[in-house]
Amino acid sequence: MTWKKSLSMLGSGLNILLFLVMVCMIFIVISSRASGGEPSVFGYQLKTVLSGSMEPTFKTGSIIAITPLEEAEKQSLAKGDIITYLKDDETLVTHRIVEASETGNSMTYQTKGDNNEAPDGEPVLAQNVVGEYADFTIPYAGYVMQYANSKAGSIALMIIPGLLLLIYAGYSIWQGIKEFERNIVKKKSTNNESL
Repeated sequence: MTWKKSLSMLGSGLNILLFLVMVCMIFIVISSRASGGEPSVFGYQLKTVLSGSMEPTFKTGSIIAITPLEEAEKQSLAKGDIITYLKDDETLVTHRIVEASETGNSMTYQTKGDNNEAPDGEPVLAQNVVGEYADFTIPYAGYVMQYANSKAGSIALMIIPGLLLLIYAGYSIWQGIKEFERNIVKKKSTNNESL
């Protein structure tokens, strides 16, 4: 295989990669804006880990997938399950259940971060549980998600891959023109030699 073919294949691969990155970034930005926060993919909600309370299970800055739960499912969680719950009106927390208790006809859960020494201060009411950890983590991708949720990030993550594609397309066109000119010069010299 010649170096030109290798370079051409590398260029094609880069072009496809940049296109896929652009599509993914557009999806993340649009999905984040539509949901008012983190996006949903195939029924899973994606959440960004903002603290180290659950290390080493997942690192700060990771993205985790959670499965949204119905009311009946919220009542049947058990010790060892990792849940995401509303701590207050705006704060979501993802911690492990260390104890489940029935109070009346509802459940409460005592939670604790894997990296914390003591359990959380107050038990979690079942109705405050948002979802259960779906055993899917993308380390450090949460930093990109947080940036994508910012105004500057939304613009940059949609424009930069597009600009890179345009630059690569311009380079490909320039290479094509050079190759075309070389072929014309070769053809002229071959025609002159045959006369």
